[in-house]
Amino acid sequence: MQIKLTPTPSSVFQLTNLIEGKFDIAMTAIDNLIAYREGQGEAKVDGPDLIAFMGGDNGFLRLVAVPEVKALADLRNKTVSVDARTTGYAFVLFEMLERGGLVLDRDYSVERAGGVLQRFQALMEKKHAATLLLSPFELQAEAKGFTRLGNATDVLGAYQGLVGGARKGWADANRDAVVGYIRAFSEAVDWLYDPRNRDEALLIFRKNLPNVPEQGAQAAYGVLLAPRSGFQKKAQIDLEGVRTVLQLRSKYAEPKKSLTDPNTYYDPSFYRAAMR
Repeated sequence: MQIKLTPTPSSVFQLTNLIEGKFDIAMTAIDNLIAYREGQGEAKVDGPDLIAFMGGDNGFLRLVAVPEVKALADLRNKTVSVDARTTGYAFVLFEMLERGGLVLDRDYSVERAGGVLQRFQALMEKKHAATLLLSPFELQAEAKGFTRLGNATDVLGAYQGLVGGARKGWADANRDAVVGYIRAFSEAVDWLYDPRNRDEALLIFRKNLPNVPEQGAQAAYGVLLAPRSGFQKKAQIDLEGVRTVLQLRSKYAEPKKSLTDPNTYYDPSFYRAAMR
């Protein structure tokens, strides 16, 4: 299998290219797949046959604010940033703030700032008061004195973040490739969790993120590979976590839809074949 890897700057770029066939597989938030299947995506392009075929993680979503903000209430009348207001993890942010007593578009404003790297950079420059970061970016922010206001799973419970996604037509036509991808991903995660590989894993991490100091890499390893909350072992999707995603999308997305069945967006046949 030959893989061409393309880092994507935003969910809009990622999903439109996936739908148009320029990408075959996307490691993306399952919320993105659902959004474009349901005609609720940020870009006006639909992906009616988008599916998830494996899990990845619970999102590792952390609400982080500038140093001057010490509590959720301090975000009143300030601006927070998201990738795209209608997709990605924006609804998680809105729900965390609502449960903290802040009402969307009344108590705070929202600006689009791109993917997590772009949002992290904007937060470091204090262009916005807060944003959701994905681990290990919150560790870098905290090291600079920024404030972590909460973790999504502590507030919402089970949540499905990253998944492997594809167009079902392509996946069906390339079943062996999808099954092989799942196996390779699962084996890579197993390798990362094996303590015998810790030193090599840290070297790989620092090679790809050279600006992160050794102490930060060690901290990231502890978060991303925490036994109960790290990468999903065997790439197994959390259907209860998908239900949480659907509840948030039913509450915040436009046009309004009641979305309840996780199995609509997940085809387990590829995963079952990979785990044989």
